[in-house]
Amino acid sequence: MEESKAYIETGILELYVLGQLDAHEQREVEGMAAKYPEIKAEISAIEIAVEQYAVQHAIQPTKGLDQQIFEKIIVHSNSVSAEEEIFSAADHEAKIIPLQRDQSASTIKTLRYALVACIGLLVVSVVALYAAHDKLNVANQQILALNTDKEKFASTVSFMKEENKDLQEIATISSDPTWTSVKLAGTKISPQANMMVYWHRKGQHVIVDNTKMSLPQNDAAHQYQLWAIVDGKPVDLGVFDAKSVSGKLLIAMKEVGNAQAFAVTLEKRGGSISPTMEKMVVMGGVSI
Repeated sequence: MEESKAYIETGILELYVLGQLDAHEQREVEGMAAKYPEIKAEISAIEIAVEQYAVQHAIQPTKGLDQQIFEKIIVHSNSVSAEEEIFSAADHEAKIIPLQRDQSASTIKTLRYALVACIGLLVVSVVALYAAHDKLNVANQQILALNTDKEKFASTVSFMKEENKDLQEIATISSDPTWTSVKLAGTKISPQANMMVYWHRKGQHVIVDNTKMSLPQNDAAHQYQLWAIVDGKPVDLGVFDAKSVSGKLLIAMKEVGNAQAFAVTLEKRGGSISPTMEKMVVMGGVSI
């Protein structure tokens, strides 16, 4: 049930009904429909919805179009009648039996009327078909736009949920005495830089607050690396980018159970075994 529900929510069934899938994707949808009755029912519901939309938005032929067609038929009929009179006079001079000529002319006249009427109906049908096709294209575009909007909305909701979760965690950390907030200040190479690190001594958790980070933006070849100073020696706590993690207010780093201070250096992407001291950007001591 969960698999079929997730499959329906992808939007692929709408594309299947609209004929937007390749042969492989069509076979995949048909296989899923054969496996899950709810998917088959959803396809039928989409087909009905598209059909109803096309009918509701169909464009009627221009008012008076039928009258214009019949007027053209009458004009053409009068022209045909004039030609028949000429032929009739010529036939009379040639002494052809009038009865047979009249019957032949009547038959031709009837056939011409029928042909003109068929052409008129064909024109009306083409106009109506073109209008329905145009409306169907509009419906296709609207369905695709709705699918795009649905994906954007889902992404926005996910972002907001993640952000709200981090905000609640920040509030919890601020009010929990077992967490220590360590403010790291800028060094001489970057005096304006600063950031906040949360450290849970007992649980050994270390978290970087992305909302309280003010570091120069690093390039693609470099990353910032967090260090814990333990008994005078630097311990690697992992790398991060300056505010590059979209939707994440808190960045979890490696754990450490003992530290006298924390520092951040700018290193090559992926981090270094030991810190580059001349590239230390911020540092802060742990208050006891």
